Amino acid sequence: MSLHVASFFHPDSHTFSYVVHDPATLQAAVIDPVLDYDPDTDALGAGPLQPLLAHVRGHGLQVRWLLDTHAHADHVSAGRWLKSQWPDATLAMGQGIVQVQRTFAPRYALDVPTDGSQFDHLFADGERFTLGDIDAEVIAVPGHTSDSVAYRIGDALFTGDSLFMPDGGTARCDFPGGDAAQLYRSIQRLLSLPDATRVFICHDYGPGGRKIANQTTIGEQRAHNIHLHDGISEAEFVATRQARDATLAEPTLMEPSVKANIQGGPARGG
Repeated sequence: MSLHVASFFHPDSHTFSYVVHDPATLQAAVIDPVLDYDPDTDALGAGPLQPLLAHVRGHGLQVRWLLDTHAHADHVSAGRWLKSQWPDATLAMGQGIVQVQRTFAPRYALDVPTDGSQFDHLFADGERFTLGDIDAEVIAVPGHTSDSVAYRIGDALFTGDSLFMPDGGTARCDFPGGDAAQLYRSIQRLLSLPDATRVFICHDYGPGGRKIANQTTIGEQRAHNIHLHDGISEAEFVATRQARDATLAEPTLMEPSVKANIQGGPARGG
């Protein structure tokens, strides 16, 4: 059976979170979960998690993995919050988080471990794991950030911020540790997957006023991605990406998001 994918949209940050499960075993993973955050009061809210929690309960799922694709800079992760809900689940992300911690802890004067020990597991590039009877693989895709990974679970690929919908292009590369040339090479790895691979993105802003969307395919990306369709060279991509990045402001929630997210997000009640 194919992986079942349920998506949950957070309009304030234009973020998609996912609950994915193996229909045969009901084992599930949660990918890129979001908490509300009010910058005026520093208050957190679990409102975005309620539909996700209801979905897990309603389908009788057993959450085995809590996964972030990277330490997001535009919203606060609910990974550690959900760990208190499902203590047996494994809180995990890519090994690159260690470098991100070492970059941002001094920048924000954080007295926190910078060895990734806040997480239950750090994935190596190419590492495999299972979700019930479904095979999964971790693909390191640095470029947007140095810790970015994509998760291929069965016939589905969860790209985080590295790829947007074809008309949205790709992620910015101007954060500390970002690198446009590296992102080009990372995405080429993803585009080498079978054309029919389902692709689920993390953010969509409805460019041109179109309806918000979150699912595409590798074939559609290769044919139509405005930044990286077939035939675009690395040099062309880097020039386009760097010119675009020069016009972008720092995300409004970057500091509180990164402070929390390099630690897996805030703890419940934190």
